[in-house]
Amino acid sequence: MKFIWKNIICRFGILKEIISDNGRQFQGRRIQEWCQGLHIRQKFTTVAHPQANGQVEVTNRILVQGIKRRLERVGGNWAEELTSILWAYRTTPRGSTGESPFSLVYGTEVIILAE
Repeated sequence: MKFIWKNIICRFGILKEIISDNGRQFQGRRIQEWCQGLHIRQKFTTVAHPQANGQVEVTNRILVQGIKRRLERVGGNWAEELTSILWAYRTTPRGSTGESPFSLVYGTEVIILAE
């Protein structure tokens, strides 16, 4: 809850809903009451059918591929490379919308300095 509050709600506002897996951390009484107090709907993907959360599955696959490619080129620790991979993902326009996730969130394109 602290992470959601600090990193999402304080930055973007109250959520309409949270979609998560069936992990205990998302189904406890405390988080359910917290979500109810903020009028946030909780939705859960099914255990037997994780593909139901298709967008997350596709995004995770893209990020894992990016991490693998990066580590093959430069080596290092995947956790240290993750921020660079996330930056590339967030600033790359998507074929379905023609927009980058960054521009959809902030309403402007990111400024990238070229050498």
